[in-house]
Amino acid sequence: MRLKALAALTTLAATFTVSVACGTPAPPKVTVGQAPDSFRVTFTTTKGPFVVQVNRAWSPRGADRFYALVKNHFYDENRFFRVVPGFIVQFGLNGNPKINTQWDEKIPDDSVTHSNTRGTVSFATEGPATRAHQIFVNTGENSRLDRLGFTPIGQVVDGLALVDSLNAQYGEQPEQHFIMTMGNSYLDRLFPKLDYVKTAVAVP
Repeated sequence: MRLKALAALTTLAATFTVSVACGTPAPPKVTVGQAPDSFRVTFTTTKGPFVVQVNRAWSPRGADRFYALVKNHFYDENRFFRVVPGFIVQFGLNGNPKINTQWDEKIPDDSVTHSNTRGTVSFATEGPATRAHQIFVNTGENSRLDRLGFTPIGQVVDGLALVDSLNAQYGEQPEQHFIMTMGNSYLDRLFPKLDYVKTAVAVP
């Protein structure tokens, strides 16, 4: 099975250079300014909706970036590519690699003022000052992540059971490098049953 997956990747990689060159261009980024002190985002998914309430006081820079991403429709069509039951559900890689590139600029860290309790939402990082556009929902009690600098920006206030039910059959198999370079063409080919965000809409 692994050999078949690698063979499929080779085929995709061979054609990807052409698709990047003549694929869909990224729309221009829209500047939206500072996020409201509190706002909600409704994620409509293939399993139904869930709602995240963001509290800017928890993570001002993180909230501002998240608000800008949502207002620019960055999360639309995002696959939930890392689903580990009792731990996290991670997403935030756009299906169009050119759009990911637009938002790859990192933002400074915020102090951790709220713990990574079940239902909270945080940016994924690779170390200090590496937050960009990937986020995750804590589906377990993950306070151990606090000391690693993962800063919650808000929490799921409706639909946490739905988040728990997102398809976890692929676990951590999807490789982020290939998602970033091939987009949804990679995921749709090798992981076709992933649940995904249809739309994400912010409401004050």
